[in-house]
Amino acid sequence: MNFDELWQRILGELELQISKANFITWLKHSNLSNIEHGTAKISLKSNFAKEWVENKYHKQILRLLHSYDNSIKNAEYVILSTNITATATPLKKTSPPSEEFQLEIAEQSVDPSTNLNPKYTFDHFVVGPTNELAAAACFAIRDAIGKKYNPLFIYGTVGVGKTHLLQATGNEIMKQYNNKLKVLYVTSEKFTNDVVTALQNKSLERIEAMKQKYRNVDVLIIDDIQFIGGRERTEEEFFHTFNALYNNNKQIILSSDRPPRALPTLEERLKSRFEGGMIADIQFPEYEMRVAILRNKLIEKNSELPDAIINIIAKKVQKNVRELEGMLTKALFLTRQRGTPPEEEEMERVLQTYLDNPIKMISPVKIIKTTADFFEINEKEIIGHDRKKEIVLPRQVAMYLLRKELKASYPFIGAKFGNRDHTTAIHAYNKIEKEITKSSNLNRMISEIIERIHNN
Repeated sequence: MNFDELWQRILGELELQISKANFITWLKHSNLSNIEHGTAKISLKSNFAKEWVENKYHKQILRLLHSYDNSIKNAEYVILSTNITATATPLKKTSPPSEEFQLEIAEQSVDPSTNLNPKYTFDHFVVGPTNELAAAACFAIRDAIGKKYNPLFIYGTVGVGKTHLLQATGNEIMKQYNNKLKVLYVTSEKFTNDVVTALQNKSLERIEAMKQKYRNVDVLIIDDIQFIGGRERTEEEFFHTFNALYNNNKQIILSSDRPPRALPTLEERLKSRFEGGMIADIQFPEYEMRVAILRNKLIEKNSELPDAIINIIAKKVQKNVRELEGMLTKALFLTRQRGTPPEEEEMERVLQTYLDNPIKMISPVKIIKTTADFFEINEKEIIGHDRKKEIVLPRQVAMYLLRKELKASYPFIGAKFGNRDHTTAIHAYNKIEKEITKSSNLNRMISEIIERIHNN
C-alpha cells in the first residue's frame, strides 16, 4: 500500500467520524507526504489548518495511522508545498462532499482588491417585473459611470437579490473597462470597522490611509447602508466620502432594506443626498420569475429536475430567493442519494415541513451553541476562561458572530462570555474580521456556521 492509498483510507475513516464541514475545511486537501523512522508527515493547506488539525485531530489521526501500519508511532504536520501535487480523492466507499457544495466553496474566492465575488454576474441574475427597474439602472450605470443615476439607491427586504445585483454590477464594470477602473465593494459593517480602527489608532497616517481607500475609487458600492445609522463618527466620515466622490463624478451605489426616508436613525443630510439620485426597489419575485430563478440555478449547477418538482418549489416558496435555492439544493440532495428525483408527494411533504417550521429568531444562546457544536466543544468551554488554542478560536468566532449577526454591543458580548471586559470583545471582532480576509479556511468555516444558525 503506497502513501496515497493509505491516506485515502485514513480520510475515509475521518470523514465518518467528524462533521462534513470540518472535514472539508481542514482535511479534504491534505495528503500523506512521507513516512520515515516511524513518523508520518502530513501536508496541510495552510498554517492555520496545520495548527487546527495538530491541536484537534492529532490523536484520531495517529490512532488510525497506527491501526493500518503499526510501525507508525508519531505524526508531524507541515504546510503543503507548492511543488507537491495533492492527489487525494475521496474513497468510493465513503460519501464525498456534493459537487454542488464543492462548487459553492470554490466560488467563495473574493478579489481582494475589489471585494467582489466572481460568481455574482448578470448572466446568473434573473430579471423580472419585481426587479426590472433596479436592474435597468445598473445596466445604465455600466455605460455611463458617475453620469447617470448617481447615487443609485436600491432597497428591498432580505433575500430578494440586492447583494447579487450590486456585485454583478461591480463585476460587469470591471469587465467593461478591462479592469482599468477602481471598483470597491464593502458592507456598511466593514466601512464602520475601518473608520473605528483608524480612529482608535489615533494616527493621522492611518486616518488618511482610510480616507484614501474609499475616496480614491471610481465606483464605491456599499451594501446594507442602513447599519451606519446612529453611528455618528461613521456617518460623519461617510458624509465627507460621499461628497468627495460625488463632486468628482465618481459612481456611488448603495443598498438598504428600506428607502432613505424610512431610515429613522440616519442623518437628514445623508437622506437628502441619497434621495438626490435614483431610488429603485426590489420586491418578492412572482411565480414565473421564481421558476426562472430555479431553472437558472439548475443550469449553474449542471443539474436537472422534473418540471413538476420545479413548479412545486416555486409555488410553495414565495418570498426569499435564498430559501428558494435552499429547497432546490434539498431536492438535488434527495436525487443524488437515490439516483432518482423525489416523487411529487414527497417534495410536497418536505416543503410542508419547512413551511410548518419557520426559521426561529436568532439569539445569543443559539449563536454560541451553534459555534460550539461546529467546533465540537462544550458550550461551557466556549464561554469559560480556558486559554487553549482549540477553545480561544471558537470563542473569538462566537463573539464575532454576536456582533455581526445581532449587532450586539461590545459590553453585552463581554457579559455573555463570563463577564469579560468589552475590550476583549472588540479585540475578538477585529481579529476575526482581519483574518477572514486572509484565510479562505476561516472564511468557509464562518459561512458554514452562519448557514447553520439561520437554517437549523
